[in-house]
Amino acid sequence: MNLGIDDIRAARQRIRGRIRQTPMLRDEMLSAGLGTPVLLKCEHLQDTGSFKLRGATNALLSLPPEALARGVVTASTGNHGRALAHAAHALGVPATVCLSRLVPANKVAAVRQLGAEVRIIGESQDEAMAEVARLVRDKGMTQIPPFDDPAIVAGQGTLGIEIVEQVADLDAVLVPLSGGGLAAGIALAVRALAPQARIVGLSMEGGAVMAASIAAGHPVELAETASLADSLGGGIGLGNRVTFALCRDLLDEVILVPEDRIADGLRHLGRLGHVVEGAAAVGIAALLSGAFRPSGPTVALLSGANIDPGLHARIMAGANRVEPA
Repeated sequence: MNLGIDDIRAARQRIRGRIRQTPMLRDEMLSAGLGTPVLLKCEHLQDTGSFKLRGATNALLSLPPEALARGVVTASTGNHGRALAHAAHALGVPATVCLSRLVPANKVAAVRQLGAEVRIIGESQDEAMAEVARLVRDKGMTQIPPFDDPAIVAGQGTLGIEIVEQVADLDAVLVPLSGGGLAAGIALAVRALAPQARIVGLSMEGGAVMAASIAAGHPVELAETASLADSLGGGIGLGNRVTFALCRDLLDEVILVPEDRIADGLRHLGRLGHVVEGAAAVGIAALLSGAFRPSGPTVALLSGANIDPGLHARIMAGANRVEPA
């Protein structure tokens, strides 16, 4: 896959004015405790509450008019579906979002509120993706994948350009890792613009498919499990074309974070005034626990804000995991 910094720069120009350049804030408590700047890239303040709007907007704007007219479809763990619904609504494009039953109700409701048709399919991301394939085949719709697509990767990579512009002497970027669109895009940009910086992917301990795939040397499947970092769930596709190879080749390290440490990260960020979802707390969790030890200016990407309010309240009160159904 011939994808590089020029594609990311083109995506940045394409989506300019349709997404926010989000702030970079210093975590004074962690910076003092660790003896080096710890910075929060506040992508949870993006429209729709997550980074996914970048890739979805770039993908739509890269399509020809005839493809848009037939409508677009995707499978999602919530945030990509919400982003695609928002971008499609802004462009007047019909959109369908297929979600598994593991997607939290607040994320399902948010997609519906943006005007997309919602289909709840099966117990996993892979089952939802099978429904997408059917709609593409039978209805002629255009699939906008949640991660494994060059336009998606390039759109998410615009975050990498912003990070390098906002942080002098960048030493490390801590990136939530799921299907790999975010990690691959940021890694491509940072490798090109700040090659000295380390790029670290972080995921939850249970069901971290990209981490398992990198360890195995090829895409694998894992059973999905309930997690505070629910938006990091789902498979990467056994036929993965783009993100597996990029993550395998460009990430310096992958760290898996247990549920109680993710809860610690959520509470730390909540006390700073950042209400984020579990996936957005994995970098902070690794710093708090010592799983990652920074040696220079380090950015933790706060990837999304779309957490169920009741769950966030329970975590802030001391809970350390998702309650059993």
